[in-house]
Amino acid sequence: MARETYLEAGQIVGTHGVRGEVRVQPWCDSPQVLAKIKTLYFDKGARPVKVQCRAHKTMALVKLDGVDTVQDAAALRGQVLYLHRKDVKLEKGRYFICDLIGLTVVDDDDGTVYGTCTDVSATGANDVYHMKTEEGKEVLIPAIPSVIRKVDVDGGEIRIFAMAGLFDDEI
Repeated sequence: MARETYLEAGQIVGTHGVRGEVRVQPWCDSPQVLAKIKTLYFDKGARPVKVQCRAHKTMALVKLDGVDTVQDAAALRGQVLYLHRKDVKLEKGRYFICDLIGLTVVDDDDGTVYGTCTDVSATGANDVYHMKTEEGKEVLIPAIPSVIRKVDVDGGEIRIFAMAGLFDDEI
């Protein structure tokens, strides 16, 4: 399974100060992830730019090399910034959401194919994987160790334990 080299990091939503800094709404776990990165990219990786980032509440404040005035910064509003996947070191058991979407969800015990992962939501306590069955039904799977047995991005599978009630229609 081919993985994207450049991943969406966030969107420039405004300016900060008068020296060309921009406010970036991060599309990653937190603004602290962006604070560790030294190069971001425009145009899906086509244009690299050196950056200095720092976290401020839920936003990243980013100084882009060559953007030195508030006018230059304002002109970038709405632009999406990308990061190179090699610049982010994921802990064991952590994955880029874009790598999970499209994986086949399979029963770890008997190999039954349940459906395809279509999205991931952060709920605070744990992530939730959204799975669509062949019939088009959406099933929410808690991303906890007792349910998610193995994620094999290269093999295209998420192996799960189908705990009681997971596929019940009644709440």
